[in-house]
Amino acid sequence: MGGRLLLLVSVVVLSVIFFIPTYQPFYQELPDWLKKVMPNKGITLGLDLQGGIHLVMEVEEDRAVEIAVDRSVVSLQDVLVEKKIPVESVMRTGLAQITIQFQNAELKAQIEKMIDEYPTFSETVSAGSANRLVWELRELEVKRIKDSAINQALETIRNRIDQFGVAEPIVQRQGLKQIVVQLPGVKEPKRARDLIKETALLEFKMIDEDNQSKLELPVRVPRGKEEEVLKQAEANLPEGDQILFERAVEKDTGRDYYVPFLVKKRVMLTGDVLTDARVSIDQFNQPYVSLTFDGKGGREFERITGENIKKRMAVVLDNTVYSAPVIQDRITGGRAQITGTFSMQEANDLAIVLRAGALPAPLKIIQDLTVGPSLGKDSIEKGVQATLFAGAMVVIFMIVYYRLSGVIADFALALNLLCLMGALSALNATLTLPGIAGIVLTIGMGVDSNVLIFERIREELRSGKAVRLAVDGGYDKALLTIVDSHVTTLITGAALFLFGTGPIKGFAVTLCLGIGINLFTALIGTKVIFDLFNQRQKVGQLSI
Repeated sequence: MGGRLLLLVSVVVLSVIFFIPTYQPFYQELPDWLKKVMPNKGITLGLDLQGGIHLVMEVEEDRAVEIAVDRSVVSLQDVLVEKKIPVESVMRTGLAQITIQFQNAELKAQIEKMIDEYPTFSETVSAGSANRLVWELRELEVKRIKDSAINQALETIRNRIDQFGVAEPIVQRQGLKQIVVQLPGVKEPKRARDLIKETALLEFKMIDEDNQSKLELPVRVPRGKEEEVLKQAEANLPEGDQILFERAVEKDTGRDYYVPFLVKKRVMLTGDVLTDARVSIDQFNQPYVSLTFDGKGGREFERITGENIKKRMAVVLDNTVYSAPVIQDRITGGRAQITGTFSMQEANDLAIVLRAGALPAPLKIIQDLTVGPSLGKDSIEKGVQATLFAGAMVVIFMIVYYRLSGVIADFALALNLLCLMGALSALNATLTLPGIAGIVLTIGMGVDSNVLIFERIREELRSGKAVRLAVDGGYDKALLTIVDSHVTTLITGAALFLFGTGPIKGFAVTLCLGIGINLFTALIGTKVIFDLFNQRQKVGQLSI
């Protein structure tokens, strides 16, 4: 009996210690030395209780394939220039094809040999193609790129959310190409939403200054008029060029306007060679983002700037020009800057998405729900009311039906709830509305074991046995029945946890913990109380 009593006291003390951090007002009043030896996190409230955002996003897989093929086009152009093979054009056609156009048919065999350097492509045979070659991305490679885009998007979103500082986020794949994101307690849902969805495809491209003046582009474009400018310039747009815009702000009025640039489509360098991005302040107290390249990116950036001195290079993020400085000299050291008319928060967010990595393809929001904290507060209050009501009904029933033994069963029920809260706190579990439902269900199940034990004790007493022997016999005979019923429910709860998602997992966690703790409180907690009564005095009659 002494060992069981020590175990019971130890479990109660540990449960209280683990639960204290959940109640922050009391936890903050504790001395610092005590906080250092105690856990600093307790139960975290889920999205449905403390509010936040719930997003279901879809990765645009086809765009991921297009980006991969575009990079192969750039690589192929560089190889053709290096091998001095003259061609008219190299461009992506369709989703996953590269078309090479050339005048001299004798070059065809020479270009065909290059396909060995691109094993992910296969040649497409088409009629009348003496001066043209069409390469197509293999089906297996297309499938690999699409699947990789989902996994990379998952990892990138997790990295961004970690840097945004959201506690207990949920980021998981749903179906073939959807991603579910839940951010409990977010105070700025729009900022978080923009941060997650931002593609952050950073590219360095050259400005086509020779043709920009010929197009007679306006100096500034009012907000909302960008499409009109694109339509007017479409007929005279040089091949291999595109028009991109830089956002600017009028100092006097604070209104946004856009500056158009004629930019060459060829990407000189991409953001995948970045190792760091951080916010700095310039001499005019304005924020900018400083970039650090890896070894390969630094060498390439040095070569590009050395070959284009006195020319303008556009820093493009998601098809928006952030700055277009003139290259004054060769830039060494693997460093660059992104300047623009953005606030400190915008600069911080830009640094986060660049540092966390670019999404492999744009995301399309399928479902967007914002749960207000008032709903969470209401849910908590109703959940507490339901728990208290259920607990009160069970307590009253046990006292009326089993008298003093019912009081002992109620003690086990209170012990059950205390240990359950302590276990949830120790696991840093996220408590959701279904989790509260699991706790309420645990209250009902918490006395089932005691009912079985008490009915067995009654049978033993009717057969004429002494109180102590009747209690021991009741526990022994009910043991297997109690274990069997709890194990089968535990298996069900484990299946819900393994195969369920979101709210189902929350319910399964509280259910499984409640079942395990109920076994402990019923078989050890109440037995210790009965043993204490029998040890101190010889009980002749049991109130049951």
